[in-house]
Amino acid sequence: MNWITNYVRPKINSMLGRRDIPENLWIKDPETGEMVFHKDLESNQFVIPSSGHHMKISARERLRFFFDDGEYELLENPKVVVDPLKFRDEKRYTDRLREARAKTGLDDAILNALGTIEGLPVAVTVQDFAFMGGSLGLAAGEAIIHAFETAVDRNRPMILFAASGGARMQEGILSLMQLPRTTVAVDRLKEAGLPYVVVLTNPTTGGVTASYAMLGDVHIAEPGALIGFAGPRVIEQTIREKLPEGFQRAEYLLEHGMVDMVVSRLELRSTIARLLKMLLRTPAQAAEAEILPAPAIPAESRPPA
Repeated sequence: MNWITNYVRPKINSMLGRRDIPENLWIKDPETGEMVFHKDLESNQFVIPSSGHHMKISARERLRFFFDDGEYELLENPKVVVDPLKFRDEKRYTDRLREARAKTGLDDAILNALGTIEGLPVAVTVQDFAFMGGSLGLAAGEAIIHAFETAVDRNRPMILFAASGGARMQEGILSLMQLPRTTVAVDRLKEAGLPYVVVLTNPTTGGVTASYAMLGDVHIAEPGALIGFAGPRVIEQTIREKLPEGFQRAEYLLEHGMVDMVVSRLELRSTIARLLKMLLRTPAQAAEAEILPAPAIPAESRPPA
């Protein structure tokens, strides 16, 4: 036991009437080292105001910031077999799942919801990287397929926020099987004539990039997001060459045509709403044009009776 930390410091604080300060009161900017007040950061959707650095956010925070007035309806994820391979490495897979659920409050890495953005009804899927690196397993695969099926049944565009390290190794081949299964779900959405917009967040890698995350009608990346199949360190070790500066980052991929646009989190909702209105052929001005009276024709310009 540390006598100074556990006894002396609390005694002095109690004598001086000092209150405990929450550990997360200030957040350090990973790029500049600047300290940012947590409340200011939260009000700015966890984007550092000075540098524009995008911090990771939870799936629930993502939904709250994205939907109109922060209101949405959560979809219940389908039930699947837990630990089908009875996998164990340093820990039992079931123990890892239990820890991830306690940490995030989620059943698995996927959260599905229905709601509106600028009045447009949409279906949204969010991957939470905090849940075992957003890895894709049976539960996540079933949840994604369920979201696409719901979008088709309710005739809604689909928006997916990808954040993943790839397939979940504890489920082996069953995890890899989710790649073609989710790809089929994407095809069914497109056959129904519904738009599919993908937002690539930091990081989006592995089998997720090799399947549904790169099959959208439009691909949007958040600034600075790492996007690719294998990580840059693995690639460098394989080819034994130094990669270009910013390789696999959103801005580099935009320059090389792999993503369509890089959009700040603060502008995502308005940008996606505008894209959906174009893809659905319902421009923002259409509703206004329908209710405006027809312009009057001057008497001298009217054709003879």
